[in-house]
Amino acid sequence: MSKVINERMHARLEGDFVVFLIGMRFNQLWKIHKWLPVVVAMPRMLKELYSKPELGFLHHEMWFSRTIIVVQYWRSMDQLMSYAKSKESSHLPAWKDFNQSVGTDGSVGIWHETYSVSPGTYENIYGNMPPFGLGKAGILEKAQGQHASAQGRLKNKEEGPDV
Repeated sequence: MSKVINERMHARLEGDFVVFLIGMRFNQLWKIHKWLPVVVAMPRMLKELYSKPELGFLHHEMWFSRTIIVVQYWRSMDQLMSYAKSKESSHLPAWKDFNQSVGTDGSVGIWHETYSVSPGTYENIYGNMPPFGLGKAGILEKAQGQHASAQGRLKNKEEGPDV
């Protein structure tokens, strides 16, 4: 487990990047044979992505409940789309299996949202937290000077650390 940083920190990531939210929902808990393959597919894909940094995957965070949520950080939209469409990746077989075994029967819900992010269009703050989210995908810095406020963090994210 990562060590808690007892300061206010913010994260930056050079250039454009993509935030990809993906998940599933257990609509019919008793249909384990429907949702279990979906649950085990994501860790397999994440392992593949971490083993091949050239694919553009940067980091993920995951939460479990009735709805599973995975937040992923990608270097570019092109790299995310290339992975999704690649015949060599774990994604296409998992997608095909889902459509064949679940399709639209209502037993398992799936979803995703994709956001393209540019410098100056995002801000974040972490207080008394270990490196997390964009703070793990990018670079953590002390939230001081112009970066002490949300408004300041939104200004020119590519300037780098305070001087």
